[in-house]
Amino acid sequence: MTEPRPLALVTGASSGIGLELARQFADAGFDLVVNAEDTELTAAAAQLREAGTTVQEVRADLRTAAGVEAVHAAVQATGRPLAAAALNAGVGQGGPFVENEIEKELEIIDLNVTSTVRLAKLVLRDMVARNEGRVLFTSSIASTMPGSFQAVYNASKSFIQSLAEALVEELKDTGVTVTSLMPGPTDTEFFDRAEMGDTKIGAGKKDDPAQVAKQAFEALMKGEDKVVAGSLMTKAQALANDVLPDRLKSKAHRQMAEPGSAE
Repeated sequence: MTEPRPLALVTGASSGIGLELARQFADAGFDLVVNAEDTELTAAAAQLREAGTTVQEVRADLRTAAGVEAVHAAVQATGRPLAAAALNAGVGQGGPFVENEIEKELEIIDLNVTSTVRLAKLVLRDMVARNEGRVLFTSSIASTMPGSFQAVYNASKSFIQSLAEALVEELKDTGVTVTSLMPGPTDTEFFDRAEMGDTKIGAGKKDDPAQVAKQAFEALMKGEDKVVAGSLMTKAQALANDVLPDRLKSKAHRQMAEPGSAE
């Protein structure tokens, strides 16, 4: 008898980094449970099945507790242990904090923060009970700087980065590893959805999501605590953020993210 294929969960898997992470798992011999709330998920799942991977798609809105429960229930319904989870779903919103609609910014908190905490708790409880598993949190190098004109998004990623690093310490004596993924600007739908097409960062050169996902997957499999993924430019920016004062980082972020800065 052959060993069963390991099972992985990827959220935000319909496009961008999430889809590329799912491809990394599929290429490495994992079966998948993939989640997103949009209709693109069906086409993404079909692509992933082409290599013989078993893929279960779960269309659910993680901004709600019911959506999170639906994803976890789908994993449990497989009757198989979850070997790895990539908690990748996220959304952003550019623009001045005082002008942005509160509903849009609360959606950032609901998806990036609240849903991640809810799903991480469910997934990690199961993994710790088995003393085995790997969890990847998609953070961002945005977590290392105050996000002028992207204030709530950067704050949400700072939360995720802090959470991931705390869990690394909490779980160090178990068989469960936690890795935070810290990409820079990446060529996905993110900036269009965040209404940042007229910003310097939105219009500028971006990293390849396939490269980001490959570096993230390798770090996850090695059990590394965190990985700054993407180009050398992104890695250099992360190193600079380690030493620059917050006031300067906030000013630099304004130059990248202020509406109209692409002109």
